[in-house]
Amino acid sequence: MVLVHGGGGKAFKDWAEHWAKRGYVAVAMDLAGNGPNGRLADGGPDQSDKVKFHEFTEAEARDMWTYHAVAAAVRAHSLLRSLPEVDAERIGVTGISWGGYLTCIVAGIDPRFKVAVPVYGCGFLGDNSTWKDSSLARLAPESRALWLKLFDPSTYLDRARLPMLFVNGTTDFAYPLDSYRKSYQLVPERWRNISVVINRPHGHIWTFPEVDLFVDSVLRKSPPLMRIGSPNVRGRRMTVEVDRTDTLKQFSLCYTTNSGVWQKRVWHEASAQLSGRQLSAELPESRPLVAFMVTTDERGARVSSEHVELK
Repeated sequence: MVLVHGGGGKAFKDWAEHWAKRGYVAVAMDLAGNGPNGRLADGGPDQSDKVKFHEFTEAEARDMWTYHAVAAAVRAHSLLRSLPEVDAERIGVTGISWGGYLTCIVAGIDPRFKVAVPVYGCGFLGDNSTWKDSSLARLAPESRALWLKLFDPSTYLDRARLPMLFVNGTTDFAYPLDSYRKSYQLVPERWRNISVVINRPHGHIWTFPEVDLFVDSVLRKSPPLMRIGSPNVRGRRMTVEVDRTDTLKQFSLCYTTNSGVWQKRVWHEASAQLSGRQLSAELPESRPLVAFMVTTDERGARVSSEHVELK
């Protein structure tokens, strides 16, 4: 496994060890983390927004943080493929937070990867993200447009041709669901898998079972996660198709009737019904409405449908 930017220091090393204990050879970036009193902890290069976002020209693009981070991930992939103990046809990439952002880019650039799991990260950061009104807004218009052209994952995700699992929460502070949906919809439907759940916490968390199970299902041919089709809304009823029901343990409708800032919306769950391989639920009358279906299998893995917005 190639692990990209989920923070520096001991937490990141523990994440690499997690994959090693599962039988994978793991290569992780060594990045500087936040030490005591705001100082940089031991590790690799600074990963602050000041370093990632600054004025530059196209001629200086190869000096930018993201360029070198993506190049490092590609080189790490080449290194793994050269090791005699590694099956070169069973290598994946995953990253947490800004590492999820990098995973989205790498998945569209390096076709040798067989599976990718961006946790939280997505593209369309200039449309809506925690950086839209901060780091990106402070750039001159020319640099901002160039940064989004060269370093926003939306430029690359439509090239991804490998199984991808997008993992996020409904109120993520950095990667809101509008930019998130636009990002995963760039990946052809046959390759994209989604696990969005209510109030999933944001952090350097590598214990989400969906991530390990999805990677194993692709690289080790273990039982796959459930797949949910696109939602269909007729009147006040939403329906989705699931690919199987033998491992299905729980299912529900997730929705919010709030508008405005995504991070401040309050989400609710409501019951759904199963008939054959079709899940359906009655939608609330209130508008605006954002809703999606979520399922949980016998292993505790949660997958979701895309969300729909009704005005």
